[in-house]
Amino acid sequence: MTVMPRPDADFRAVGPLPEAHPPVRVGKIGVLLLNLGTPDATDYWSMRRYLKEFLSDRRVIEKPRWLWWPILNLIILSVRPGPKGKDYDLIWNKEGDEGPLKTITRSQAQKLAATITEKDPRIVVDWAMRYGNPSTPSRIRALQEQGCDRILLVPLYPQSCAATTATACDKAFEELMRMRWQPAVRVAPPWHDDPVYINALAKTVRDKLAAIDFEPDMIVASFHGVPMEYLLKGDPYHCQCQKTGRLLRETLGWDKDRFMVCFQSRFGPDEWLKPYLIDTMGELPKRGVKKVLVIAPGFSADCLETLEEIEGENKEHFLHHGGEQFAYVPCLNDSPDGLDVIRAVVERELQGWMR
Repeated sequence: MTVMPRPDADFRAVGPLPEAHPPVRVGKIGVLLLNLGTPDATDYWSMRRYLKEFLSDRRVIEKPRWLWWPILNLIILSVRPGPKGKDYDLIWNKEGDEGPLKTITRSQAQKLAATITEKDPRIVVDWAMRYGNPSTPSRIRALQEQGCDRILLVPLYPQSCAATTATACDKAFEELMRMRWQPAVRVAPPWHDDPVYINALAKTVRDKLAAIDFEPDMIVASFHGVPMEYLLKGDPYHCQCQKTGRLLRETLGWDKDRFMVCFQSRFGPDEWLKPYLIDTMGELPKRGVKKVLVIAPGFSADCLETLEEIEGENKEHFLHHGGEQFAYVPCLNDSPDGLDVIRAVVERELQGWMR
């Protein structure tokens, strides 16, 4: 799993040590890219394990346990694994036998390592998932075993949210709580308004506009939704999504009435952040908006929510309700522009640690 540093890295051991003393490795700097997660396979039981871990997280579902436990275990985990497995199968990386999120996150780590270790060979880049494998605790341990006494955690979410950024950090901190000798830890802050990120997004939009044979009536920036209650409790996510959308529109020079922010992936009966993407895709054709371009700035890598939900379900919904042209802008992924964003964040947050 680990992307190793160059052989000539500055790797030192504490010494001299008393006889029979356990080996001590120090002197390296870990960078751990953290993403949401993906099931190990698309079969019923693999999907059930993944959904149980995900939907048991109190950061994700904040309902009282007495209410949520029977809903989750008696209904959701009996009904949803089958259909969700079929959805994942539509986007599954058959060659690698894994979800695209895992394929892309691995590549992001490998490409980051290939460039950043040239500046400081002590750096070890690794990657982990909050849910599923490779697990965050296992990669924290692996970095420490390689001599990383300093670790930068990089949650791959441009906008901060308790249900994504915070829970990714929680999982890392849980492992740190078990360690007798803890590495020093930093957490990269969100980069929702970073010029490098905004310019990279704008470039992908311009590239897509140049590649398609129509001019969209509307550009829609779609972010993953969260319950409205989370916003009211003080979660910064909604505001950061809106700022990303505004900065992207201004950078593109796009008119306000031809650009909008929506939220997708609503789950359950509660009110979530609005407007809902699926409803918007049905309403836009009625307003004369027949050609749309959709981008998902909140995702650092394409996954089920972009490849199946946006490019599949929402596209079909738009065309079914009278839309004529639909285009989706891929996430930054492991593209050169995407790596520029991750590298800029990492190098900024490693100041004082890097040579």
